[in-house]
Amino acid sequence: MDTSINLPMALSQSAAQMTLADFFEDQVALQPQAIAIQTAQVNWTFAELDMKVNQLCNWLRLRGVAPGERIAILSENCPHYVQTLLAAAKLGAIVACLNWRQTSEELAHCIGLVKPKLALISDRYAHHTQLFDQTEILMMGEVMESALATSSTATPHRVVQPEDGLYILYTSGTTGNPKAALISHRALLARCTMAAIDGGFRRGATFVCWPPMFHMVSADQVLMALAGGGKIVMLDGFQLDELCDAVEQETNLGWFVLMPGMIDKVLEELKRRGSEPQPMDSVGCMADLVPRHQIAEVTRLFNAPFRNSFGSTEAGPAPGGGRGGRIAVGLVPQDLGKSQSSMTRVRLIDEEGCDVAPGQPGELLLRSASLFSGYWGMPEATSEAFEGGWFHTGDVFVRQGDNTLQFVDRRKYLIKSGGENIYPAEIEQLLLTSPRIVDAAVVRKSDPKWGEVPVAFVATEDVSLTVADVIALCQGRIAGYKMPREVRFIRYQDMPRSTTGKVMRNQLEDLLKKEAN
Repeated sequence: MDTSINLPMALSQSAAQMTLADFFEDQVALQPQAIAIQTAQVNWTFAELDMKVNQLCNWLRLRGVAPGERIAILSENCPHYVQTLLAAAKLGAIVACLNWRQTSEELAHCIGLVKPKLALISDRYAHHTQLFDQTEILMMGEVMESALATSSTATPHRVVQPEDGLYILYTSGTTGNPKAALISHRALLARCTMAAIDGGFRRGATFVCWPPMFHMVSADQVLMALAGGGKIVMLDGFQLDELCDAVEQETNLGWFVLMPGMIDKVLEELKRRGSEPQPMDSVGCMADLVPRHQIAEVTRLFNAPFRNSFGSTEAGPAPGGGRGGRIAVGLVPQDLGKSQSSMTRVRLIDEEGCDVAPGQPGELLLRSASLFSGYWGMPEATSEAFEGGWFHTGDVFVRQGDNTLQFVDRRKYLIKSGGENIYPAEIEQLLLTSPRIVDAAVVRKSDPKWGEVPVAFVATEDVSLTVADVIALCQGRIAGYKMPREVRFIRYQDMPRSTTGKVMRNQLEDLLKKEAN
């Protein structure tokens, strides 16, 4: 066999192996004095951030943190969070981004999955230190600054590969214990490339980071923005005044994240101020969960299109982040079909694993360079998720006549009524077309005749809205077996939500079960 090409090929492959740290260090060289991270207290330039990253990276190496080992972080949004992610990127370690909203029992499960070598904990969550059995702990803030004061600022030698893990984000666990999704350098850079092709990412744009850093929307976007030379305006969670200040003052905004559950508060405050937001590329997310009239109101106020996308922790912007996935200013959308993301392949299959015809619902299977590497510590779950060489998303879609993908619901959340499948999201989306309804959630309830029936929880500010009005919205538009058997009115603020704004249907179901007992 001719091996004369082997050495040149090995060299070319080495030259092609780019990681997040490479892109970040390029920006440090290109614009060292540009602001990288801005908070109310600090303004770190790219050069300052790089120096602090090197200090932490070298300190971790001296503490015995080797490539591939996990560093847990339990902290609110702060510059040290970004410093930790970038230090891990240079070292080859993996940051497990813990969800501080979880209970001690849930956190213990998440920590046990990844078995961290070291944990960084902010003062705010110091009461959880007992969960880190036999794990060295570094308290963030002043303690961390003091520990790193004498650490070397030299750029460390790197041996990191594109497939090496970068960070772990935990799934929401709405149907069981959270799973630890491992995101590699390759996946992050692919997400950046796809978003750039499809118009969701602009080099040099400012990103306002208010969602928790343990979520994809912040972890991905912060690192992508820095890799592209953009500025991070970092907020400690949902701070209404600071958010509105940012949209009034920042002149280079890319995507401004607005999630269900807080849109109305931002709209109300900006109207009260009588101010106009600065120009931005796009606004909002998860259009399927937002009342349609509110989408029109948001886009008019911000004079920016609404992002009609569909992604996930495991897949990034795929499968529904394609070019054209924007809702025009002032439009009340009737169709929320998603444009398929670039650099992805998609299949829709039935319960037997066969491809479905256009117009028929099927579970979406995905192939993309943006995909995660698997669930850490859960090989069986990983094998199941990647069965047949495709990632099984668990989401049901329909491919429409114009080739857009219409979200139907989670495959595992079906209401089985008299042998028929009912997807709650189909009913919810119908209810949300009414300007009289602020939010809606449809859940299943046990029924002695049909097995299960749909029950609608409806939030409204219109005191004249009746059960008959809600039912009338559905009549003639969905099959009779899909009609809600009950309508419950609930206050908007009482809708139980996950940290991404999704309604926790299981908690509404529990309420129905308690009443039945």
